Formats: sequence, C-alpha cells, structure tokens
Amino acid sequence: MEIPKFHETFIPILNTLYNGDTIHTRDLYQKVIENYYQDLTQDQLKEKTKTGDLLIKNRIAWGKSYLKKGGFLEYPRKGFVKITEKGLQQKKLSLKDIENNSLLEFYQDENSKTPKANSSMKELQTSSPQDLIDEGFNRIEADVKNDLLQKLKSIDPYFFEKVILKLLNKMGYGEFIETSKSSDGGIGGIINEDKLGLDKIYIQAKRFAENKVREIDIRNFIGAMSGDTNKGVFVTTSQFDKAAEKKANDAHHKIILIDGFKLVELMYEFNIGIQIETSYDIKQLDEEFFEEQ
Repeated sequence: MEIPKFHETFIPILNTLYNGDTIHTRDLYQKVIENYYQDLTQDQLKEKTKTGDLLIKNRIAWGKSYLKKGGFLEYPRKGFVKITEKGLQQKKLSLKDIENNSLLEFYQDENSKTPKANSSMKELQTSSPQDLIDEGFNRIEADVKNDLLQKLKSIDPYFFEKVILKLLNKMGYGEFIETSKSSDGGIGGIINEDKLGLDKIYIQAKRFAENKVREIDIRNFIGAMSGDTNKGVFVTTSQFDKAAEKKANDAHHKIILIDGFKLVELMYEFNIGIQIETSYDIKQLDEEFFEEQ
C-alpha cells in the first residue's frame, strides 16, 4: 500500500466524521490512519516531509484543509473539526469537485488548456502544496549532492583528508590530529574522543575517481592501527568492493565504512563544503488572531 495523495483522503476523512461528532484534529488523524491506512508499514508511517511533519498526517491535514475550503467541513472551535450538511451528502468526492465548490481556481494555470499542460496540471493537482515543496527541495538536494561528490573526486588528496577530519569534528568527534603526509602509514588523521587522548579513532581517506576500495586497503588500514586503537573510519569517494566490506565486518576492530554516497549525505547534513543560499518562510493563517474579535 502506498501513502495516499492528499485528495485520496477526502472520503476517509468524511466517513470518519459521518456521525456528526465534533472531534479534535489530532483524533481525526489517528482515526483515519487506523481505519483506512492500517496496511502502511512502520517506515511509511514514520516518513517525514522536509519540514519535519509526519507525511501521512501532512497529507490528511491538506485533505482536511481542502474539504474546509469546499464547505464540506467546518472548524467549530480551534483545533476541532466537524462535518457539514454538505459533507454528509457526499459519497464520492474528487479534487475537481472540491475546486468547483471553492475558491481554489487560483491554482490553475492560464495556459493549462493544451494537452501537454493538462498532463502537467493533473500531476500538480494531485500533489499537496507540501508535496510540491518537498519535490522541489529533493531535486535541488540531489543536484547539490551530485555536484559535491564530483568536486570531492577532483580535489587534492591531502585536502580531501582535511575535509573528512573537519566533517568528523563537526559531527562531534573531538579534536583531530593530522598525520604526516610522508609517514602516516596509511592513517590520514587521528581523532581524540576525550580531552586526554585516551580513546582514539584512526581515519583513512581514499579519494578515488572510479576505483573501488579493495580488501588489501582495509587490511593495510588495520595493520597501520598497530594496536594503538580498535576504532577506525575508512572513507572513500567511490565504493567498497564485497571483499573489502567482508574484511571490515570480520575484523576484531570496529571499522566504519563510508562510501561516496554516505559521505555527501553527511556533508550535506552538517553543512561541510556547502552553504545556505536562500531561506523561505512558510506562512499560514493565524486562527487565534481572529478569535480576539
């Protein structure tokens, strides 16, 4: 079962309110999920929007909002919802029906009458505003991560090691020490987990454009740790072959492998090598403001 589009929640919402009770919005979300979307997996139920809301609840919330605009629901008091007489008469309800009964025409494009535009408009109409925001952010994020990975593959190998150390430091892994370029024995840097340096994490960073990290690279890394620590992080801009992954998993040491895809995920999360270009504010109606009259 897929997470429903916002317009697919119209009838489940109306059916949940069909007895005419006034219920809290929080209870509405829970009842709709329990009665109609119990087949969603736990991962689906935990999926979030870019703004941090649970996606399933966000979809129901937008469904509720559109039903309110169409006159099928009402908000008798803050935080509560109730079906209207108009809503009680609905057995089927499409997005087009909502548009014909509300002031949502401003979502339409003046040029949407051509076949190609109609196809694009249909896709837009079945996406909530939050879905459209998330889709835009996802596209931008994917492009930035791809550019970031390509940049990492082209920079100086020693600077790449510094990038990794800065990332781990930003993640909260303490002060780091760069090792000598000529005699590092396969170690790119050392992170002290505590101020006295009693617990160390050894770092190896391999900047590969195409080649995968092999088993011998992991073996050399383990050997270079020389009994000084049992914790290591091996980072690459490419990938690890199966033998390398097995060697790391079977080792007595605790070795974390970070490939190029995971690396850019972390750099994106902790703002290493990227910067915020623009911020947007999402505004909504302040119901409390109008309750003061």
